[in-house]
Amino acid sequence: MATPEKQEILSLLKEVCDPEVPVLTILDLGIVRDVKINGDEVEVIITPTYSGCPAMDAISIDIRLKLIEHGYKNVKISFTLSPAWTTDWMSEEGKRKLEAYGIAAPHRSDTLRRDERIACPQCHSNDTKLLSQFGSTACKALYQCNECKEPFDYFKCH
Repeated sequence: MATPEKQEILSLLKEVCDPEVPVLTILDLGIVRDVKINGDEVEVIITPTYSGCPAMDAISIDIRLKLIEHGYKNVKISFTLSPAWTTDWMSEEGKRKLEAYGIAAPHRSDTLRRDERIACPQCHSNDTKLLSQFGSTACKALYQCNECKEPFDYFKCH
């Protein structure tokens, strides 16, 4: 059970956004693995969406600044690579935010079939095609809708 202080910290982390997809918080992404409180030290443990993700430095700084702004002076950010992050850790609210932002949300990684079509976030047609395995960032693929002709990113399953 989370202590009131841990709950407050988690509440503050709801305000820290992903710099690459600013409609998502780090809690939406599911990269916050734990918050530990040892005396006056607050440790936030995060998992990158993939090894070498360039956004992790900015996220670490944003976490530290958010907690300092609210009186937590001794802040430690730790990274864990195991277990590896998966899109299954994303919140359902986060997936809805992605769709509203124009990015197709990931399916559950254990249910996506190789031949499955990704629905267009603009018109919701399943008549889409993969243009490139890499979109605006390495964690997204670039698709195009054959109905509305709009290109869109798909947040790849991991």
